[in-house]
Amino acid sequence: MLRDGAVHVSAVAGARTRHLDALVVESGRGLGGRAVLETRPRLALDYRTAKGITHDYDRMVLGEGIATLFAVPVIVSGTPRAVLYCGSWGQAPLAEPAARPAFAIADDVAAELRVRDEVERRLARVHAAPRATALPAAAQEQLREAYAHLRRITAGVQDATLRQRLNELEKRLATMAASASEIDVEAALSPRETDVLACAALGSTNAEIAVALGLKETTVKSYLSSAMAKLDATTRHSAVAKARRAGILP
Repeated sequence: MLRDGAVHVSAVAGARTRHLDALVVESGRGLGGRAVLETRPRLALDYRTAKGITHDYDRMVLGEGIATLFAVPVIVSGTPRAVLYCGSWGQAPLAEPAARPAFAIADDVAAELRVRDEVERRLARVHAAPRATALPAAAQEQLREAYAHLRRITAGVQDATLRQRLNELEKRLATMAASASEIDVEAALSPRETDVLACAALGSTNAEIAVALGLKETTVKSYLSSAMAKLDATTRHSAVAKARRAGILP
């Protein structure tokens, strides 16, 4: 990842030695630094004799025994944010089919970073905004739709840190529509029970909820029944109302 203008090697897979651990590559230096500076992939088929790059990091790279090195910058909104290195111990040509997986991984990382940036931006806006005692009906509906959509996104995120940040945002959104005096219900719903109830709050049928969350309709019914029992509610509508008073749902 890039921090303070330098590439900090944060993960190494398949290495034979520890020469690359905690390596920091300055912008414009070495192969990765050139990739960052030029915002394009850089390849050294024979790293030891490669021209056009500085050899500040030969002790680490050659110490690992790397002969061919490929550096792909991860670009987000035109700005390099990380570098993906691919190295081999034997000198070998790198054709497009072999490079394609590296480009795909770099694209995936860029997409993940864009999500992180958006989460951070929204969290900053939410934390900076004053707590409202009441929202107009249209704004409340938009908030509830955004909350349900965010729950669906969170369910598919594997990164634990990002999930935690998303959960922070969800909790903040859930309490934005309620005043402090309204939060008087105690219930511990599971993540999936909350997901299902958030969709039910938008008026979705069990079949529609099943499609939205990738569940079976019978599973949706089971989650709804469990949530209703925990909230001491006899209908889904009363369960939604109690969940809103508890600050579980917006």
